[in-house]
Amino acid sequence: MILQPATRGADAELVNASWTEPEAFAELFDRYAGMLYRYVSKRLGPEPAEDLVGETFLVAFSRRRSYDLAYPDARPWLFGILTKLISRHHRSEAARYRALLRAPVEHTIESPADRVAAGVSAQAVRGELAGALASLSAKDRDVLLLIAWGDLTYEEVAQALGIPVGTVRSRLNRGRRKVRAALGDTNPMAEEE
Repeated sequence: MILQPATRGADAELVNASWTEPEAFAELFDRYAGMLYRYVSKRLGPEPAEDLVGETFLVAFSRRRSYDLAYPDARPWLFGILTKLISRHHRSEAARYRALLRAPVEHTIESPADRVAAGVSAQAVRGELAGALASLSAKDRDVLLLIAWGDLTYEEVAQALGIPVGTVRSRLNRGRRKVRAALGDTNPMAEEE
């Protein structure tokens, strides 16, 4: 039975429908391409982001019959594919963080005032943060960034990377500790009273 567009809610339904109606897979692209692009742009920069997102969907489309339909949300699956593709670009990612570490801090003034304060605080620690991210192992960095920039839950990260939730927790803890230490055990985004 082919689902009508009005009844296609869950991603698993779209993947299932795409087995006989390949154009149904395009809705997954429409739903998640922007999210994946933002994530990979933060990690590697905008230059390779478009290509990696496109490659992610090509890989996903070619593997759609192996998708586990028990998972209604395809985000972890797509982020898992993207993370594997990013791992091929690991050297580029580490070089980007090292370049950010060396780059001068840009002081931009925006409004309202609270955004300015937050922006200045974030810019002030950009180098230290970039250095901390570059020093993390690829596995710890993947977990930390999937949660921080990909907005995935622990369970979704575990699904995306094919690891137990306990491993996600330990890698996240280790990554957070290292980043926090690099920032002098402070959170520049926390409001001071």
